[in-house]
Amino acid sequence: MATTPTRSLRDAGQAWLLSCTNQPAHVQRAWDTEQLAPFTTGRHWRAAEAPLLPSIHAMRRIGSDRLGPVLADVEIDRAWWLLPPGLGDELDDVRQLTVRPDGWVLKCPPLYGLGGRTWLKRPDGSGRLTDPVLLGAAFGPGGYNRPSEETR
Repeated sequence: MATTPTRSLRDAGQAWLLSCTNQPAHVQRAWDTEQLAPFTTGRHWRAAEAPLLPSIHAMRRIGSDRLGPVLADVEIDRAWWLLPPGLGDELDDVRQLTVRPDGWVLKCPPLYGLGGRTWLKRPDGSGRLTDPVLLGAAFGPGGYNRPSEETR
């Protein structure tokens, strides 16, 4: 059985996701029938695709307080990081990341797992997206590590 987030977080996160599509009724119908729903990248966010396990390690390096939503597909061993829509070439040299172009479709579940896809970091309604500089550093040779409590 899928674990669902608290109602207020689920409502805010789901409302934010629905605001990121020009077809919210279509998306809601898909979710109501337990199907993944299509989201087109570009206007609200871009997506960077990466292998699943390195993504989990990168999430720990970055720290949950600095993460935007991260979607995973356990069946195909992939993760997608939601990044700012104005993303430039910051991640072009990061071998493990593939930044998807504007207009690319990412099929997303609601805020619980569905069809092998689950949110590793759920949208919380804040609209926060992962900083591409932090993401690149976390996947880089040395790997970004969040500052310790003493240096904050």
